[in-house]
Amino acid sequence: MLSETIKKVGLFSLGISMVFASCSEEASESTTEAARPTTNLEVSQAIIDQVENLGMNTNYIRWDAFYFPDGSSEPRLFLEEDVIVTPDQLAEMTANIKQTKDGKGDSKQYSTSALVSQGRTISIIGYTGGSQALSQKERTALEWAVANYNRLSGVSISFNLTFGTDYQSKDMVVYNNTVNNPSGAGGSAGFPSNGLPFKFVQIYGLTNYDTNVVEHVLTHEIGHSVGFRHTDWFSRQSCGQNVNEGGDTNHISGTPTGYDSTSIMLACFSASEDGEFNANDITALNNMY
Repeated sequence: MLSETIKKVGLFSLGISMVFASCSEEASESTTEAARPTTNLEVSQAIIDQVENLGMNTNYIRWDAFYFPDGSSEPRLFLEEDVIVTPDQLAEMTANIKQTKDGKGDSKQYSTSALVSQGRTISIIGYTGGSQALSQKERTALEWAVANYNRLSGVSISFNLTFGTDYQSKDMVVYNNTVNNPSGAGGSAGFPSNGLPFKFVQIYGLTNYDTNVVEHVLTHEIGHSVGFRHTDWFSRQSCGQNVNEGGDTNHISGTPTGYDSTSIMLACFSASEDGEFNANDITALNNMY
């Protein structure tokens, strides 16, 4: 998730992540706890063990209410605050870990082991119904975000964007969840599963940001949905922190080491974002897909 504060702060999510308003007003990917309904579920030792097996920071696990476009909700696990998973998805992620890390703990671009099936055309819908409909600005930003991916000729996945309310049959639905996140600004998503992208991409609190910033948040959260981790997962430097998110982080060949201040997959964003991939993001996508 991505949410706004006056100073650089912690995350997401993905969505999520990732996650998240000028260079001195960074947005993180977290939401205010009081804004979320609570659940009575406990984070079991089995869940903690699975997250630890992924190498992810076990201090950032919680059950919380996850809202669908129609306003209904169910409990889901939140990892790193902008990454949202079901217990089944967490188990799948654990089973699919690939030991391909190259030991470079500060490399620029990282992916999860779970990716979308190569060559897939992803059906994505911008939700237009009820209280969680995208505004006209957000619809334009979604068009720009999808174009960011579709203009990359060397990438095997692509997106087919429509707008409406019939999202059940779509691979991905993008909607505004501000009604359940009255504080902060940003978004959330999750990671791929069974060769499909994470289906539900939420944004919230972006009314006062320009279209380029909304485009940035959407491109970022879609990035989580197709398998990107945060570029600065090892430090969350973009949030003014020094925290290692840990986790299933596979270094993407061709991306250099060090902090990348313009990557679209940084954990936090600013109000001056242009919404575009940088060269390393493009290299990463070409190597992933």
